[in-house]
Amino acid sequence: MSVVVRPADPGAIEEAALRLARGELVVFPTETVYGLGADAGNADAVAAVYRIKQRPPGHPLIVHVLDDAAARYWADWSRRAQRLAEAFWPGPLTLVLKRRPEAPAWACGVETTIGLRAPAHPVARALLRAFAELGGRGIAAPSANRFGRISPTRAQHVVDDLGDDAPLILDGGPCEVGVESSILDLSRTRPVLLRPGGVTLAQLAAALGEEVLDRDVHAPRAPGTLDAHYAPATPLELVDTAEVAAHVARLREAGLRVALWSRTVPPANADVGLPMSGNARLTARELYDTLRRLDRAGCDRIVVERVPRTPEWWAVRDRLRRAAAASS
Repeated sequence: MSVVVRPADPGAIEEAALRLARGELVVFPTETVYGLGADAGNADAVAAVYRIKQRPPGHPLIVHVLDDAAARYWADWSRRAQRLAEAFWPGPLTLVLKRRPEAPAWACGVETTIGLRAPAHPVARALLRAFAELGGRGIAAPSANRFGRISPTRAQHVVDDLGDDAPLILDGGPCEVGVESSILDLSRTRPVLLRPGGVTLAQLAAALGEEVLDRDVHAPRAPGTLDAHYAPATPLELVDTAEVAAHVARLREAGLRVALWSRTVPPANADVGLPMSGNARLTARELYDTLRRLDRAGCDRIVVERVPRTPEWWAVRDRLRRAAAASS
């Protein structure tokens, strides 16, 4: 069976919405990554997402909705949630809230909470509108790749990962943000950041007018928060800026082929090299595509220069740390 990739024109979006309403899966672009989508109210469809993605059943999914009005069907809405939705929706922010008892729990794993996001990508929004016209309440959609591997930011990445398991893929071009959404827990007494992403900690705190706390041991489970995640097949090492050139030289002297991604060391120092931008947003946009290119290079080791420890780099630093942890 061949994979069907269609440009995300109105006809393809309408077909995708019909497939969702029939309990089938579709892949669609968001501004963060491509999602493997199912009707969040259909138990069999959500189970198919877990099966194709090879995702452990206790790990919750994010339910994508059109706006705050649609979100109220799923969760106990709050003033904090409304304030953040007005500031950042549609956009790369997921809010974790207490699920309403009557709302379907298929996408929630073992949690009593639910993660909700209103994506900004025009294709995602058109699909949500078309699905709503057919009675759909929301689309449960993790990243459209095998569990724990590099997230997809292009339609071809989905084909490369899922192969014949891929359902209809709506091709909306490269994702603009390039890393997953920030996830903020609002289910307890204080707001807690569970995963950094496209909205910064400072932006969240400013919108709320209060401190946002770091993730703690009592936090609900959330996507992308395992220590090892976003991993290429080739072992990946993070190396401090001052040590990159010497480290690459030692690996090559030991007979290893090295793929390098660095801001300061020339690509020619490695067997395969790509320059890293000094701009955090651009690096985030290129992150997963670059890791895939280096993973395909046929090298023994991927060496990545550590990024700065400043707030704008937090999401990239988080993803690279988890990708390296999978190799240790």
